[in-house]
Amino acid sequence: MDPANAREAIREASMDVEEGADIIMVKPALPYLDIICRIRDEVDLPLAAYNVSGEFSMIKAADKLGWIDGQKVMMETLTAIKRAGADMILTYFAMEAAELINA
Repeated sequence: MDPANAREAIREASMDVEEGADIIMVKPALPYLDIICRIRDEVDLPLAAYNVSGEFSMIKAADKLGWIDGQKVMMETLTAIKRAGADMILTYFAMEAAELINA
């Protein structure tokens, strides 16, 4: 799939629905927030977004170097994915985010 072609992504998701998919997943999540939003508008299935290891690593590295507040950026990132329309987020931040939410 051409990553620059949003219409193709929507067509592919629609084809997945027609072929009997139970869920649609967008991977990686952050560079495709627009696709998540458009699929959410077009498809009535659970929509998952995979916050891949590279996205996780960038935030962790920048936090370690003191460039960002890692917890705030983590939560902002996960919020952006959810706000784009994801019903569920698969992320390496899962345990850390859950602890922060429950604190």
